[in-house]
Amino acid sequence: MLRALQHWTWITPGVAWFFVLALAGMAVPPIVIGAALIATVLAAVHHAEVVAHKVGEPFGTFLLAIAVTIIELGLIVTLMAAAGEDAATLARDTVFAAVMIILNGLVGICILVGAIRHREQTFQQTGVSAALATLCALTVLTLVLPNFTSSAAGPVYSPPQLAFVAVVSFILYLTFVSVQTVRHRDYFLPPKDMAMDEAVHADPPTQRRAITSGVLLLACLGAVVLLAKALSDPIELAVADAGAPRAVVGVIIAALVLLPESIAAVRAARANRLQTSLNLGLGSALATIGLTIPGVAALSLFVDLPVALGLEPKGIILLFLTLMVSTLSLATGRTTILQGVVHLVILGVYLFTTVVP
Repeated sequence: MLRALQHWTWITPGVAWFFVLALAGMAVPPIVIGAALIATVLAAVHHAEVVAHKVGEPFGTFLLAIAVTIIELGLIVTLMAAAGEDAATLARDTVFAAVMIILNGLVGICILVGAIRHREQTFQQTGVSAALATLCALTVLTLVLPNFTSSAAGPVYSPPQLAFVAVVSFILYLTFVSVQTVRHRDYFLPPKDMAMDEAVHADPPTQRRAITSGVLLLACLGAVVLLAKALSDPIELAVADAGAPRAVVGVIIAALVLLPESIAAVRAARANRLQTSLNLGLGSALATIGLTIPGVAALSLFVDLPVALGLEPKGIILLFLTLMVSTLSLATGRTTILQGVVHLVILGVYLFTTVVP
């Protein structure tokens, strides 16, 4: 019994899937679903760290970002297909929320936690600049430009434009992945002085344990999506009862899906591995747009569902502020407590103006 309790990260995926299957035939209180979701997220973080330790940087953070983004895409597509025309802005709200939460919340908390514990942290500025340049292009092309085209009325792309932007977004993301993992992998590794510190770790896990953790990670992430989907209706009802805008639903969905990598990123920052935290955060933001937008565009074109991608003026201003501050605060390869506070303040403004527009 004690041995089983010690391996709770192995048991949790099975428990989570039990609740997923139970939801098909019985009513489960939302609070129970929420507890199962949090436990599954923590188990996912553990298995992701095992896999990351085995494959090394930046492949470990890349795999986690890809896995979480595919899950997010599946959740968005499922909710859009079920809601039909009522979900025209769901993809936009969720993607925008993910970008704001990552660039301001995740990055801000990691910088703040790292600065409190280590005063100042360093990272490879070359790789971060490459990620930010790609992210600037992707966010403007997908979330801003639709407001200024004239082929279709409103903040939407015409079908040819949507297809073109989806292909361009996918190409940009694939190019970044090629640079990150093959051609310039050293740009995304910790600085040389930090690499020596990171080398002093426990031995990498065995091949068998890494494969087992990889399978359990996928099981955890799949359960996270389905449990989050089960919580979507209670969340929408709670948002409606509170009189909050529908965009709040996108914020909550993004926050739930980003929990695994957010916890992993904060833990890395506390261990003085800010490079890993930034790889996780920026890589996830890029994957969110580079994979989600093409997937949503394909659904829209093949099923003829309306998709409104263009942000409102308030959102455009906050996005530009976020991109500008991120570029400036991560331009020196060093971070202090000030950058973390600035990012978190912007996140607070975004959340407050979302609830109180």
